[in-house]
Amino acid sequence: MAGGGFVVGDGQKAYPGKLTPFVLFTCVVAAMGGLIFGYDIGISGGVTSMPSFLRRFFPSVYRKQQADATTNQYCQYDSPTLTLFTSSLYLAALISSLVASTVTRKFGRRLSMLFGGILFCAGALINGFAKHVWMLIVGRILLGFGIGFANQAVPLYLSEMAPYKYRGALNIGFQLSITIGILVAEVLNYFFAKIKGGWGWRLSLGGAVVPALIITLGSLVLPDTPNSMIERGQHEEAKTKLRRIRGVDDVSQEFDDLVAASKESQSIEHPWTNLLRRKYRPHLTMAIMIPFFQQLTGINVIMFYAPVLFNTIGFTTDASLMSAVVTGSVNVAATLVSIYGVDKWGRRFLFLEGGTQMLICQAVVAACIGAKFGVDGTPGELPKWYAIVVVTFICIYVAGFAWSWGPLGWLVPSEIFPLEIRSAAQSITVSVNMIFTFIIAQIFLTMLCHLKFGLFLVFAFFVIVMSIFVYIFLPETKGIPIEEMGQVWRSHWYWSRFVEDGEYGNGVEMGKSSSNQGTKHV
Repeated sequence: MAGGGFVVGDGQKAYPGKLTPFVLFTCVVAAMGGLIFGYDIGISGGVTSMPSFLRRFFPSVYRKQQADATTNQYCQYDSPTLTLFTSSLYLAALISSLVASTVTRKFGRRLSMLFGGILFCAGALINGFAKHVWMLIVGRILLGFGIGFANQAVPLYLSEMAPYKYRGALNIGFQLSITIGILVAEVLNYFFAKIKGGWGWRLSLGGAVVPALIITLGSLVLPDTPNSMIERGQHEEAKTKLRRIRGVDDVSQEFDDLVAASKESQSIEHPWTNLLRRKYRPHLTMAIMIPFFQQLTGINVIMFYAPVLFNTIGFTTDASLMSAVVTGSVNVAATLVSIYGVDKWGRRFLFLEGGTQMLICQAVVAACIGAKFGVDGTPGELPKWYAIVVVTFICIYVAGFAWSWGPLGWLVPSEIFPLEIRSAAQSITVSVNMIFTFIIAQIFLTMLCHLKFGLFLVFAFFVIVMSIFVYIFLPETKGIPIEEMGQVWRSHWYWSRFVEDGEYGNGVEMGKSSSNQGTKHV
């Protein structure tokens, strides 16, 4: 390996390197950026089921929640103000992710993570001390700004730091942190809800300061990625850092490829408009469609019914919080499966298997909910065996999401973009994710109230569509160096018409090794 790089049998370039303790440490610390997103998801769902919180800020929802069991269960949470509290975060994250693109590109990935932690910390403090609804919403907006910065920078950081053989597993560390954040928040909600005096929700909301401080302090000790250092002209420092990250002395081939990619990147004056060029059509398509589909898997619909069903099994008044803990535990365990298998089985296999699993579970749960809840939303008495069956399928559904569309929705977009459009394209991914999360959060409760169990069928249809899309249009990216990703598009039966030899974004280094590139269809 004197030349520093080599070409394996199927035509793809490989670089020497190993999984060093240093890169493992940096990736684990950086992945903690997912804690703030996960903690917020878990906390916001939990506090909105606490009677003391609803009574203080959303009295109309509280009255419907306290009504007897004959009340329509589909519509009890249908409140515009409650919806605004939930969805304002995602709109703020959408806006901040666009700003974060420039910060990430010009000043490095670490600074975006630092901004994310500081903004999230400020939002957590305001929410913890909130006395009026407007304070809650302002706090949520600041939380959203923080999440926009963190979600923009962390997946890029992980994909650039990780050796290509382990990129999938290390990148999914971000999703694992999200699921751990959700689980920790749900466990805390369960115990804080028991505090006498009804002020436990303040601890739940204010507790977001802890994950915010973790990512803030972590961003201060992390090194920047060699890709980012080269992009900002720090070539010697970048080469030294690359040697330490890869654990080998000869990194000349990978370093030269990174420099060539950086030169191509610097020749692009307007990366946003550059995204519209024909050769970036596959990248732009994936940057939009993958996060779009991720939000249409129906995970929110499934989670909604868990409290009622767990209540039947015997969790009584703590049903909503205990059910969240159970599904959160399944979420974490299944994400560990994804970490184990993503670089062994590949991205496409997990996407397709997870989609099939979710589709079957949605069909079963839709039939069960429709049979018992009907169109008026009054289930009456539910036998325990029935609830156990449905809850089992809910957990299988959550597992399918957690080892497929959950982590891969962040991994795949972050690893396919060439350097010259990477920050802008990642912002598109985060923005699409947040705008559709915002839209679904805005209309979900109203749709549930009107479509009832039929909403399951709407999301099941999208699971079919997204699985077909992956099967036809998404090439396998397992085991391919991030700066050599152009080959997967040039060898794809459809995308090759847009990305021709020598025209890919990192065309300088790709041209050097084009004679070694295979024409295998992925």
